[in-house]
Amino acid sequence: MQGRVLVVAGSDSGGAAGIQADIKTITALGAYAMTAITALTAQNSRGVFGVHAVPVDFIARQMQLVLDDYGADVVKTGMLHATEVIETVCATLDGAAAGLPLVADPVMFAKGGDALLDTAAIGALRALLLPRAYLLTPNRREAELLAGCPIDSVDDLRRAAERLLELGPSAVLVKGGHLDGETVSDVLLSRDGEQVFTHTRVASVHTGGTGCSLASAIASGLAQRLVLADAVRRGLDYVQQAIVSAPGFGGGRGPVDHAHTVQPFGV
Repeated sequence: MQGRVLVVAGSDSGGAAGIQADIKTITALGAYAMTAITALTAQNSRGVFGVHAVPVDFIARQMQLVLDDYGADVVKTGMLHATEVIETVCATLDGAAAGLPLVADPVMFAKGGDALLDTAAIGALRALLLPRAYLLTPNRREAELLAGCPIDSVDDLRRAAERLLELGPSAVLVKGGHLDGETVSDVLLSRDGEQVFTHTRVASVHTGGTGCSLASAIASGLAQRLVLADAVRRGLDYVQQAIVSAPGFGGGRGPVDHAHTVQPFGV
């Protein structure tokens, strides 16, 4: 086991996304997962049916205690659903987690479209979290809202990445999975240049938690001292295979196979 990743995110009772997906992904890639839970959600493959917020002082306490004892190599954030949560997490990042790379997944919607971020908190996300991020990983809809431009093509992905980079992150990975076509392109833009990753689209409804899983896969790679492009490439390959071998659970957007890298015990 190599590399320590602290995940600050919400819990998914269905196990496809959120903290559950993060822990599975990080473990499957050989790193060590620690968590600070920001909210409990009642959800399954068909949608989100309730959110129970964790008090912000307890979110900070989870982060501080873990960092004081275990330490971390990378912090990954997911569902930060309200302005006060973003403010608390950012303040803690500036203190106990100062200097650690941050992979920020701006979780604004669940896979089925349910909102997971207060509209009033978008400004705080843009002003407070993005400038602290080493890598920002928005999907198409999140990038449109944060960058303020429509995305209908790979060139639009590039344009959005450029706008987001101006908001302060060191690098941006704008994911193109929600665009039409037989191939999927994801644009990585940093101060050092651009790289486009392309792979064949997998025809499957079982894509729950892919955004959370990808961000955690990349965070694991960074914690294991991979350079950014290699961490992104490995993360995309991991998620691609996880979709291919998805178990088919649930009647909606079910989970991927997070454990496809793991050999059954005793075999």
